[in-house]
Amino acid sequence: MRARKYWLLVMVISLALTAAWSFAAGQEAPRIDKETLKNWLNNPEVLILDVRQPKDWQGSGREIQGAVRQDPNAVTTWAGGLPKDKKIVLY
Repeated sequence: MRARKYWLLVMVISLALTAAWSFAAGQEAPRIDKETLKNWLNNPEVLILDVRQPKDWQGSGREIQGAVRQDPNAVTTWAGGLPKDKKIVLY
């Protein structure tokens, strides 16, 4: 009987975690058009992050004015330090 309760508990927790992960993965970030971004370029309330893959960033020769480069492969090291009081634009 105890093994059955344990099994049921494990299944309920697994299903709950799977559902939460599926919901979060299905969320998309809002997108903005280039005119909106142009209007935000000099706004101190907006932080623009360039998160292109290193090979794409190095070979591009282009960047958005005022953008801060962040390595997308190291997001866990820098994401926690992002300001909570700003709009954050990732490209």
